[in-house]
Amino acid sequence: MEGFTDISYVDDPVGAVSKPIAAGQADLSMNFVGPNIVQFEAGDPVVFLAGVHVGCFEVFGGERVKKISDIKGKTVAIQSLNGAEHVFLASIAAHVGLDPGKDIRWVTHPQAESIRLFSEGKVDAIIGFPPQPQELRAKGIGRVILNSALDRPWSQYFCCLLTANREFVRKYPIATKRALRGILKAADFCVSNPEGAAQRSVDRGFTPRYDYALQTLQEVPYNKWRDYDPEDTLRFYALRLREAGMIKNPR
Repeated sequence: MEGFTDISYVDDPVGAVSKPIAAGQADLSMNFVGPNIVQFEAGDPVVFLAGVHVGCFEVFGGERVKKISDIKGKTVAIQSLNGAEHVFLASIAAHVGLDPGKDIRWVTHPQAESIRLFSEGKVDAIIGFPPQPQELRAKGIGRVILNSALDRPWSQYFCCLLTANREFVRKYPIATKRALRGILKAADFCVSNPEGAAQRSVDRGFTPRYDYALQTLQEVPYNKWRDYDPEDTLRFYALRLREAGMIKNPR
C-alpha cells in the first residue's frame, strides 16, 4: 500500500534483532525495547522510530512462585543472557527490589526445552512471548504472575519499537516514513480485523496455529500506538535497566 515492490526478510533464528540492524544487514525491524536500550548504550548505530504495540509478554510461575518477588533464590529459564527474556525479567525483578544478578539463578535453554522443564517443575519461572503464553494457558501449565497487557506499570509502556539502521534513515527518509506508516497501518489492521490478520499469518507461514494467532491479536493492545509516548517507554526501561545493573547511564 505504501509503494514498496521489493521487500526481503533477514532470517535471524537466534532473535538478536539489533545485530543485523546495527550491521546494516537489515534496514528496519520490530524490536523489544529492553535489549534495544542495552545495544544502544553499547554503541549500535540504531534509531528508534516509533512504538508499535504494548503487552506481548507474560511471566509464568510454578508451584513455589505466586508473585514476582517469589523468584528470589529460584531458577528461571531463558533463551540467552542479555536476550529479550532476560532483559525484560531482570527489569521486572529490579522494579520489585530484587538484584537480578544475585537473587535469580538463570539457566539458558531453547524455548521448547524451557517449557518442558517448567512443566516438569525443574525450573520455577519463565517469561513467554506469543505463542508461548497461549500454549501454556491452553495446557494449564503454571500460573500467570504478570501480564504486560494488563498489569501496571508494564501495561503503560510499549514493549516493541520500530527500529532502523541510522544510515538507512539518513539516506532514505521518505522510504523510512512510508515503511513506518505501513507498519502502523498493519497494527490498525490487527485491531480492526484480527481474524483476517491471524489467517494471513498462517497462510504466509509465520505461525502454524490459527487459534493461538487469533488469541494473540485479540489480547495484545495494538491500538495503543496513538496514545502512548515511545520516549516515556525509553525513559522508563532505561531506569529499570540501570536498577538491574544492565546499563550504566540512563540518559
